[in-house]
Amino acid sequence: MTNDTMQRCLLVGIGDALLDELSELVRAAGGTEGGRLVQNRRTPDPATYVGEGKLAEIRQMAEENECTAIVCDDELTPSQLNQMSKALDLEVLDRTLVILDIFAARAITREGKIQVELAQLKYRQAHLVGSTTYLSRQGGGIGTRGPGETRLETNRRQIGHRIATLSRELEKVKNHREVTRRQRTKRGITTCAIVGYTNAGKSTLLNLLTGSSVLSEDALFATLDPTTRRLYLPGGRTILLTDTVGLVRKLPHDLVDAFRATLEEAALSDILIHVVDAASPDMEQEMATVYQVLDDLSAGHKKVITLLNKADLPGARDFVVEHRALQVLPFSAKTGDGKQALLAALEKALEE
Repeated sequence: MTNDTMQRCLLVGIGDALLDELSELVRAAGGTEGGRLVQNRRTPDPATYVGEGKLAEIRQMAEENECTAIVCDDELTPSQLNQMSKALDLEVLDRTLVILDIFAARAITREGKIQVELAQLKYRQAHLVGSTTYLSRQGGGIGTRGPGETRLETNRRQIGHRIATLSRELEKVKNHREVTRRQRTKRGITTCAIVGYTNAGKSTLLNLLTGSSVLSEDALFATLDPTTRRLYLPGGRTILLTDTVGLVRKLPHDLVDAFRATLEEAALSDILIHVVDAASPDMEQEMATVYQVLDDLSAGHKKVITLLNKADLPGARDFVVEHRALQVLPFSAKTGDGKQALLAALEKALEE
Protein backbone atom coordinates (compact mmCIF):
# COMPACT_ATOMS: atom_id res chain seq x y z
CA MET A 1 0.00 0.00 0.00
CA THR A 2 1.18 3.51 -0.66
CA ASN A 3 -1.12 5.34 1.70
CA ASP A 4 -1.86 5.15 5.43
CA THR A 5 -5.27 3.49 5.14
CA MET A 6 -5.41 -0.21 4.32
CA GLN A 7 -7.41 -0.87 1.17
CA ARG A 8 -10.55 -2.87 2.00
CA CYS A 9 -11.24 -5.41 -0.74
CA LEU A 10 -14.21 -7.57 -1.69
CA LEU A 11 -12.93 -10.92 -3.00
CA VAL A 12 -14.73 -12.37 -6.01
CA GLY A 13 -14.29 -15.77 -7.64
CA ILE A 14 -16.10 -18.30 -9.79
CA GLY A 15 -16.60 -22.07 -9.50
CA ASP A 16 -14.26 -23.70 -6.98
CA ALA A 17 -12.26 -20.56 -6.27
CA LEU A 18 -9.88 -20.81 -3.30
CA LEU A 19 -10.50 -17.41 -1.79
CA ASP A 20 -8.54 -18.13 1.39
CA GLU A 21 -5.37 -17.92 -0.67
CA LEU A 22 -6.57 -14.80 -2.46
CA SER A 23 -7.20 -13.24 0.95
CA GLU A 24 -3.60 -14.01 1.93
CA LEU A 25 -2.36 -12.45 -1.30
CA VAL A 26 -4.35 -9.28 -0.63
CA ARG A 27 -2.95 -9.14 2.90
CA ALA A 28 0.59 -9.60 1.57
CA ALA A 29 -0.03 -6.69 -0.82
CA GLY A 30 -1.05 -4.45 2.07
CA GLY A 31 -4.83 -4.72 1.83
CA THR A 32 -7.48 -6.37 3.96
CA GLU A 33 -10.45 -8.59 3.16
CA GLY A 34 -13.85 -6.94 3.44
CA GLY A 35 -15.95 -9.89 2.32
CA ARG A 36 -16.11 -12.54 -0.38
CA LEU A 37 -18.49 -13.73 -3.07
CA VAL A 38 -18.31 -16.79 -5.34
CA GLN A 39 -20.34 -17.05 -8.53
CA ASN A 40 -21.43 -20.61 -9.31
CA ARG A 41 -20.40 -21.00 -12.94
CA ARG A 42 -17.84 -23.17 -14.75
CA THR A 43 -16.15 -20.52 -16.86
CA PRO A 44 -15.81 -16.73 -16.58
CA ASP A 45 -18.26 -14.56 -18.45
CA PRO A 46 -16.29 -13.11 -21.40
CA ALA A 47 -17.72 -9.63 -20.84
CA THR A 48 -18.01 -9.15 -17.08
CA TYR A 49 -16.27 -12.21 -15.52
CA VAL A 50 -19.22 -13.00 -13.21
CA GLY A 51 -22.12 -12.23 -15.54
CA GLU A 52 -24.21 -9.05 -15.60
CA GLY A 53 -26.78 -10.39 -13.15
CA LYS A 54 -24.17 -10.69 -10.41
CA LEU A 55 -22.75 -7.17 -10.71
CA ALA A 56 -25.56 -5.51 -8.75
CA GLU A 57 -25.10 -8.00 -5.90
CA ILE A 58 -21.36 -7.33 -5.85
CA ARG A 59 -21.90 -3.57 -5.76
CA GLN A 60 -24.40 -3.84 -2.90
CA MET A 61 -22.13 -6.16 -0.94
CA ALA A 62 -19.17 -3.82 -1.45
CA GLU A 63 -21.20 -0.88 -0.13
CA GLU A 64 -22.44 -2.82 2.90
CA ASN A 65 -18.91 -3.89 3.79
CA GLU A 66 -17.37 -0.48 2.99
CA CYS A 67 -15.04 -1.97 0.38
CA THR A 68 -13.09 0.36 -1.89
CA ALA A 69 -11.87 -2.27 -4.35
CA ILE A 70 -12.91 -5.56 -5.96
CA VAL A 71 -10.29 -8.30 -6.35
CA CYS A 72 -11.03 -11.17 -8.75
CA ASP A 73 -9.39 -14.59 -8.38
CA ASP A 74 -8.40 -14.84 -12.05
CA GLU A 75 -6.57 -12.68 -14.55
CA LEU A 76 -9.13 -10.43 -16.24
CA THR A 77 -9.12 -9.48 -19.89
CA PRO A 78 -9.01 -5.73 -20.69
CA SER A 79 -12.71 -5.93 -21.61
CA GLN A 80 -13.70 -7.63 -18.35
CA LEU A 81 -11.66 -5.15 -16.33
CA ASN A 82 -13.21 -2.18 -18.10
CA GLN A 83 -16.80 -3.45 -18.00
CA MET A 84 -16.62 -4.32 -14.30
CA SER A 85 -15.05 -0.98 -13.39
CA LYS A 86 -17.78 0.93 -15.25
CA ALA A 87 -20.63 -1.13 -13.83
CA LEU A 88 -19.41 -1.12 -10.22
CA ASP A 89 -17.85 2.35 -10.12
CA LEU A 90 -15.10 0.84 -7.97
CA GLU A 91 -11.48 -0.03 -8.50
CA VAL A 92 -11.27 -3.55 -9.95
CA LEU A 93 -8.08 -5.60 -9.58
CA ASP A 94 -7.31 -9.13 -10.65
CA ARG A 95 -5.18 -11.87 -9.11
CA THR A 96 -2.28 -11.20 -11.47
CA LEU A 97 -2.05 -7.52 -10.55
CA VAL A 98 -2.04 -8.35 -6.82
CA ILE A 99 0.79 -10.87 -7.27
CA LEU A 100 2.78 -8.41 -9.38
CA ASP A 101 2.31 -5.78 -6.67
CA ILE A 102 3.68 -8.13 -4.01
CA PHE A 103 6.68 -8.95 -6.18
CA ALA A 104 7.34 -5.25 -6.78
CA ALA A 105 7.40 -4.61 -3.04
CA ARG A 106 9.61 -7.61 -2.21
CA ALA A 107 12.24 -7.55 -4.98
CA ILE A 108 15.61 -6.47 -3.59
CA THR A 109 18.37 -7.28 -6.07
CA ARG A 110 18.81 -5.56 -9.41
CA GLU A 111 17.90 -8.80 -11.18
CA GLY A 112 14.72 -9.21 -9.17
CA LYS A 113 13.65 -5.64 -9.84
CA ILE A 114 14.25 -6.04 -13.58
CA GLN A 115 12.22 -9.25 -13.64
CA VAL A 116 9.29 -7.70 -11.81
CA GLU A 117 9.23 -4.49 -13.85
CA LEU A 118 9.36 -6.51 -17.05
CA ALA A 119 6.37 -8.60 -15.98
CA GLN A 120 4.44 -5.50 -14.87
CA LEU A 121 5.03 -3.69 -18.15
CA LYS A 122 3.95 -6.70 -20.21
CA TYR A 123 0.77 -6.94 -18.14
CA ARG A 124 -0.02 -3.26 -18.55
CA GLN A 125 0.84 -3.28 -22.24
CA ALA A 126 -1.76 -6.01 -22.75
CA HIS A 127 -4.33 -4.00 -20.76
CA LEU A 128 -3.81 -0.61 -22.41
CA VAL A 129 -6.44 -1.15 -25.08
CA GLY A 130 -9.92 -0.37 -23.79
CA SER A 131 -8.80 0.04 -20.21
CA THR A 132 -9.10 3.78 -19.68
CA THR A 133 -11.22 3.29 -16.57
CA TYR A 134 -8.51 1.20 -14.93
CA LEU A 135 -5.77 3.65 -15.83
CA SER A 136 -7.68 6.68 -14.63
CA ARG A 137 -8.00 5.08 -11.18
CA GLN A 138 -4.25 4.72 -10.71
CA GLY A 139 -3.39 6.33 -7.40
CA GLY A 140 -2.57 4.90 -4.00
CA GLY A 141 -3.22 1.27 -3.26
CA ILE A 142 -2.59 -2.24 -4.53
CA GLY A 143 -1.27 -2.38 -8.09
CA THR A 144 0.46 1.01 -8.11
CA ARG A 145 4.01 -0.01 -7.22
CA GLY A 146 6.76 0.00 -9.82
CA PRO A 147 5.79 1.37 -13.25
CA GLY A 148 2.20 1.64 -12.05
CA GLU A 149 3.16 4.91 -10.36
CA THR A 150 3.71 6.59 -13.72
CA ARG A 151 1.07 7.61 -16.26
CA LEU A 152 0.86 4.51 -18.42
CA GLU A 153 -1.33 6.25 -20.97
CA THR A 154 1.99 6.94 -22.69
CA ASN A 155 2.12 5.35 -26.09
CA ARG A 156 2.69 1.65 -26.60
CA ARG A 157 5.95 2.30 -28.44
CA GLN A 158 7.58 3.77 -25.32
CA ILE A 159 6.49 0.81 -23.22
CA GLY A 160 7.75 -1.57 -25.90
CA HIS A 161 11.11 0.22 -25.90
CA ARG A 162 11.40 -0.14 -22.12
CA ILE A 163 10.49 -3.85 -22.34
CA ALA A 164 13.22 -4.36 -24.95
CA THR A 165 15.77 -2.57 -22.75
CA LEU A 166 14.90 -4.64 -19.69
CA SER A 167 14.96 -7.85 -21.72
CA ARG A 168 18.52 -7.09 -22.84
CA GLU A 169 19.59 -6.39 -19.26
CA LEU A 170 18.01 -9.64 -18.10
CA GLU A 171 19.80 -11.54 -20.88
CA LYS A 172 23.14 -10.20 -19.60
CA VAL A 173 22.29 -11.42 -16.11
CA LYS A 174 21.31 -14.81 -17.52
CA ASN A 175 24.62 -15.07 -19.42
CA HIS A 176 26.55 -14.26 -16.26
CA ARG A 177 24.60 -16.93 -14.38
CA GLU A 178 25.40 -19.50 -17.09
CA VAL A 179 29.12 -18.71 -16.82
CA THR A 180 28.92 -19.29 -13.07
CA ARG A 181 27.10 -22.59 -13.62
CA ARG A 182 29.76 -23.78 -16.09
CA GLN A 183 32.48 -22.97 -13.57
CA ARG A 184 30.67 -25.01 -10.92
CA THR A 185 30.35 -27.92 -13.35
CA LYS A 186 34.06 -27.82 -14.20
CA ARG A 187 34.92 -27.88 -10.50
CA GLY A 188 32.58 -30.83 -9.94
CA ILE A 189 30.38 -29.01 -7.44
CA THR A 190 27.05 -30.69 -6.74
CA THR A 191 24.03 -28.37 -6.65
CA CYS A 192 20.71 -28.75 -4.89
CA ALA A 193 17.69 -26.46 -5.31
CA ILE A 194 14.96 -25.95 -2.73
CA VAL A 195 11.58 -25.71 -4.47
CA GLY A 196 8.05 -25.48 -3.20
CA TYR A 197 4.84 -23.54 -2.88
CA THR A 198 5.12 -20.06 -1.43
CA ASN A 199 5.22 -19.94 2.37
CA ALA A 200 6.03 -23.67 2.64
CA GLY A 201 9.19 -22.91 4.63
CA LYS A 202 12.00 -22.95 2.03
CA SER A 203 13.97 -20.02 3.45
CA THR A 204 13.62 -21.37 6.99
CA LEU A 205 15.07 -24.67 5.74
CA LEU A 206 18.03 -22.91 4.08
CA ASN A 207 18.75 -21.08 7.33
CA LEU A 208 18.52 -24.30 9.35
CA LEU A 209 20.86 -26.28 7.12
CA THR A 210 23.50 -23.62 6.38
CA GLY A 211 23.31 -21.25 9.35
CA SER A 212 22.24 -18.40 7.08
CA SER A 213 20.01 -15.49 8.03
CA VAL A 214 17.83 -15.23 4.93
CA LEU A 215 14.54 -13.38 5.56
CA SER A 216 11.97 -15.92 6.72
CA GLU A 217 8.46 -14.99 7.80
CA ASP A 218 4.92 -16.35 7.72
CA ALA A 219 3.86 -14.53 4.55
CA LEU A 220 3.39 -15.29 0.86
CA PHE A 221 6.46 -14.46 -1.23
CA ALA A 222 8.50 -13.30 1.78
CA THR A 223 11.65 -13.76 -0.35
CA LEU A 224 11.96 -13.50 -4.12
CA ASP A 225 15.64 -13.41 -4.95
CA PRO A 226 17.51 -16.74 -5.08
CA THR A 227 20.10 -17.31 -2.37
CA THR A 228 22.90 -19.88 -2.63
CA ARG A 229 24.86 -21.19 0.37
CA ARG A 230 27.31 -24.03 1.00
CA LEU A 231 26.04 -27.09 2.83
CA TYR A 232 28.58 -29.39 4.49
CA LEU A 233 27.30 -32.95 4.74
CA PRO A 234 28.29 -35.28 7.62
CA GLY A 235 30.26 -37.53 5.26
CA GLY A 236 32.56 -34.68 4.25
CA ARG A 237 31.04 -33.68 0.91
CA THR A 238 30.00 -30.12 0.14
CA ILE A 239 27.04 -29.08 -2.01
CA LEU A 240 25.63 -25.74 -3.04
CA LEU A 241 22.08 -25.22 -1.80
CA THR A 242 19.87 -22.65 -3.55
CA ASP A 243 16.56 -21.26 -2.27
CA THR A 244 14.33 -20.47 -5.27
CA VAL A 245 11.30 -18.21 -5.59
CA GLY A 246 8.09 -19.67 -4.18
CA LEU A 247 5.42 -20.87 -6.57
CA VAL A 248 1.69 -20.25 -6.42
CA ARG A 249 -1.49 -21.41 -8.13
CA LYS A 250 -2.27 -19.41 -11.29
CA LEU A 251 1.17 -17.81 -11.32
CA PRO A 252 1.07 -15.14 -14.07
CA HIS A 253 2.69 -16.30 -17.31
CA ASP A 254 4.72 -13.10 -17.58
CA LEU A 255 6.18 -13.75 -14.13
CA VAL A 256 7.08 -17.32 -15.04
CA ASP A 257 8.84 -16.00 -18.15
CA ALA A 258 10.56 -13.18 -16.25
CA PHE A 259 11.77 -15.48 -13.47
CA ARG A 260 12.71 -18.30 -15.83
CA ALA A 261 16.43 -17.60 -15.34
CA THR A 262 15.95 -17.90 -11.59
CA LEU A 263 13.72 -20.96 -11.82
CA GLU A 264 16.27 -22.62 -14.07
CA GLU A 265 18.39 -23.05 -10.95
CA ALA A 266 15.98 -25.88 -10.21
CA ALA A 267 16.10 -27.25 -13.75
CA LEU A 268 19.90 -27.40 -13.76
CA SER A 269 20.42 -28.67 -10.22
CA ASP A 270 21.49 -32.23 -9.47
CA ILE A 271 18.93 -32.74 -6.70
CA LEU A 272 15.69 -31.02 -5.68
CA ILE A 273 14.34 -30.65 -2.16
CA HIS A 274 10.59 -30.19 -2.47
CA VAL A 275 9.32 -28.43 0.65
CA VAL A 276 5.63 -29.05 1.28
CA ASP A 277 3.40 -27.36 3.85
CA ALA A 278 2.02 -30.50 5.49
CA ALA A 279 -0.43 -28.44 7.55
CA SER A 280 -2.08 -26.87 4.51
CA PRO A 281 -5.58 -28.13 3.68
CA ASP A 282 -4.67 -27.75 -0.02
CA MET A 283 -1.40 -29.70 0.23
CA GLU A 284 -1.98 -31.99 -2.76
CA GLN A 285 -2.99 -29.13 -5.05
CA GLU A 286 0.03 -27.10 -3.98
CA MET A 287 2.31 -30.05 -4.73
CA ALA A 288 0.69 -30.44 -8.16
CA THR A 289 1.31 -26.75 -8.89
CA VAL A 290 5.01 -27.11 -8.11
CA TYR A 291 5.37 -30.20 -10.28
CA GLN A 292 3.55 -28.51 -13.15
CA VAL A 293 6.06 -25.65 -13.16
CA LEU A 294 8.96 -28.11 -12.90
CA ASP A 295 7.57 -30.02 -15.89
CA ASP A 296 7.29 -26.74 -17.81
CA LEU A 297 10.98 -26.14 -17.06
CA SER A 298 11.86 -29.70 -18.17
CA ALA A 299 12.93 -30.48 -14.59
CA GLY A 300 10.34 -33.16 -13.90
CA HIS A 301 12.95 -35.94 -14.16
CA LYS A 302 15.17 -34.63 -11.36
CA LYS A 303 15.93 -36.56 -8.19
CA VAL A 304 13.52 -35.25 -5.55
CA ILE A 305 13.48 -35.48 -1.78
CA THR A 306 10.08 -34.38 -0.45
CA LEU A 307 9.88 -32.78 2.99
CA LEU A 308 6.50 -32.70 4.70
CA ASN A 309 7.36 -29.51 6.56
CA LYS A 310 5.65 -27.92 9.58
CA ALA A 311 5.26 -31.32 11.23
CA ASP A 312 5.19 -29.46 14.56
CA LEU A 313 1.83 -27.84 13.72
CA PRO A 314 -1.55 -29.37 14.67
CA GLY A 315 -3.12 -31.30 11.81
CA ALA A 316 0.13 -31.66 9.85
CA ARG A 317 0.29 -34.86 7.81
CA ASP A 318 3.28 -37.18 8.03
CA PHE A 319 2.54 -39.27 4.94
CA VAL A 320 1.60 -38.70 1.32
CA VAL A 321 1.63 -40.95 -1.75
CA GLU A 322 4.52 -39.48 -3.72
CA HIS A 323 5.70 -41.38 -6.78
CA ARG A 324 8.28 -38.84 -7.93
CA ALA A 325 10.35 -38.64 -4.76
CA LEU A 326 13.30 -40.77 -3.69
CA GLN A 327 12.16 -40.29 -0.11
CA VAL A 328 9.31 -38.55 1.72
CA LEU A 329 10.28 -37.29 5.17
CA PRO A 330 8.26 -35.62 7.93
CA PHE A 331 10.13 -32.47 8.87
CA SER A 332 10.10 -29.23 10.84
CA ALA A 333 12.36 -26.47 9.56
CA LYS A 334 11.37 -24.47 12.63
CA THR A 335 12.41 -27.01 15.29
CA GLY A 336 14.99 -28.97 13.28
CA ASP A 337 13.20 -32.31 13.69
CA GLY A 338 14.13 -34.49 10.73
CA LYS A 339 17.38 -32.67 9.89
CA GLN A 340 19.64 -35.70 10.28
CA ALA A 341 17.30 -37.85 8.17
CA LEU A 342 17.39 -35.21 5.42
CA LEU A 343 21.20 -35.03 5.45
CA ALA A 344 21.36 -38.81 5.24
CA ALA A 345 18.91 -38.77 2.32
CA LEU A 346 21.04 -36.20 0.50
CA GLU A 347 24.17 -38.29 0.93
CA LYS A 348 22.35 -41.39 -0.30
CA ALA A 349 21.09 -39.49 -3.38
CA LEU A 350 24.64 -38.35 -4.15
CA GLU A 351 25.96 -41.89 -3.87
CA GLU A 352 23.33 -43.13 -6.29
